[in-house]
Amino acid sequence: MTTAGAWWEYVALFAAVAASWAGVPVIGATALGLAGVAASQGKLNLAVVVVVSTAAGEVGGLVGYAIGNRWGRELLERPGRHQAARQRIMQRGERAYARWGRVAVFFTPSIVSGTAKMQHGQFVLWNLVASLAFSVSVAASSYGIGRIFTGHHSPDDIATLLVGLTVGALVTVFFVRHRRRSGATPRPSAPRRSAG
Repeated sequence: MTTAGAWWEYVALFAAVAASWAGVPVIGATALGLAGVAASQGKLNLAVVVVVSTAAGEVGGLVGYAIGNRWGRELLERPGRHQAARQRIMQRGERAYARWGRVAVFFTPSIVSGTAKMQHGQFVLWNLVASLAFSVSVAASSYGIGRIFTGHHSPDDIATLLVGLTVGALVTVFFVRHRRRSGATPRPSAPRRSAG
């Protein structure tokens, strides 16, 4: 059961995760982890936390994609103290898309996806999958840890923790295996991408 004032916490969670997926680092995972712990103490609803976070990741990702698609090159090439660092990030992102294809959405900022001109429809789908996997992994893991650390050891609590850890592990294994396969047979060039 959630408290009457919990709605603002969901709004804050949405804003933090959306900002993170749009390009602001760290804040999304931190907010989602805290929301998962709050759910473990009955202050929020875990299912709602996952839904809100997934939706926020999709919205934030689309904002980041749009920024990258429209202004990505201009932002990267803008003179300034961090110009070289920005260009290195983009070069790594382009290599990731050339090597891993759509799976790179899981591991590169959405702005890079837009700048690299990943097909918009593919980005929408794969960003949603990535957002869901992120939300389930972080929220369920933090929920399970919060329950266990406060003395709750029911099968449901343990199962929730295991689900979160398993989803995170599966994404990591999938990435590593895909990276190894791509490394064994490198692609000569980046896949076709429409301006979407």
